[in-house]
Amino acid sequence: MTVDLRSDTVTRPSAAMRSAMAEAEVGDDVYGEDPTVNALESRVAAMLGHDAGLFTPTGSLANLLGVRTLVEPGDEILADSLAHILRAELGGHAVLGGVTTRTWVSPDGTFRAADPLRMMVPDGGDYQVSTAAVAVENTHNFSGGRIADLAELERLRAGTSAAGVFVHLDGARLANAHVATGIGMDTYGRLADSVSLCLSKGLGAPVGSVLVGSHPRIAHARVLRKRYGAGMRQAGILAAAGLWALDNNVARLADDHKRAAELASALAAVRPEIVDPAAVQTNIIVLDLSTLEIDAATFAGQAAERGVLLSVLSPVTARLVTHLDVDDAGAERAAEVLSGLLRK
Repeated sequence: MTVDLRSDTVTRPSAAMRSAMAEAEVGDDVYGEDPTVNALESRVAAMLGHDAGLFTPTGSLANLLGVRTLVEPGDEILADSLAHILRAELGGHAVLGGVTTRTWVSPDGTFRAADPLRMMVPDGGDYQVSTAAVAVENTHNFSGGRIADLAELERLRAGTSAAGVFVHLDGARLANAHVATGIGMDTYGRLADSVSLCLSKGLGAPVGSVLVGSHPRIAHARVLRKRYGAGMRQAGILAAAGLWALDNNVARLADDHKRAAELASALAAVRPEIVDPAAVQTNIIVLDLSTLEIDAATFAGQAAERGVLLSVLSPVTARLVTHLDVDDAGAERAAEVLSGLLRK
């Protein structure tokens, strides 16, 4: 048995999802004539409390378009130092959008509105870069799936609105935050000017994200999507998977959260210094391996030899992500293998 905990992007579409894809009604999306794409965009927009949506092949593109509709070339967006838009999108915002960035540091990934609010320079004049937007990631990937506190998000919205600064929400795993807290995705969504939602992570679709915002903003993003080479044709085959995922795979995210918590507890029972189970809020576990005699890459290699795959984030940190292709037996197998390695 191989248990793949590298990411929740490794999920494979179920037979029922494949059937929905095969039967999807399609048209030409560049002409706005794919009914399944249109249905997905409208549904996600409403789900997140916005007027319009745009289907994109990747979450990185959804973020790139969302940020670019908020930030003119040469202006800046503020983000956490470990934000996905800065650490895992290959500099696309700078290279393609001309967007500059500044960061604040959240040692444990906890979002505090005061951090970006004190950094903002809405009008930098002739000598400083002007702050156009703030980006928030919910949940926070590299900090172990940490959920942004709603009260802090509301403080951010109040402060940015007063200053004329926009907010982009990288909600790749926003459904996980919704399931873990019970807070509506529209409640989160309305606190930002643009929001991206990934369908190909815990929701299990094979590809795709949706960007939402106002009608004018999404119209602009649609032009940019085509300019960046991502205009799609009969994309309803892909959008159908997203619709099926929204119908069937949101509530079950709670199973992933439960398995992550149990796995974290099992590992902490052996080496309590590597993970705090109380800090595992959703489906991501980050292990601090700094006290081991081997580095994270070696640890991951030893785990892979025993059939458990995990991600290496740094020489001393590794990441485990539970998802719909990891059942109870898989989680138990992972706990057994990793606990055995830690005992060594």
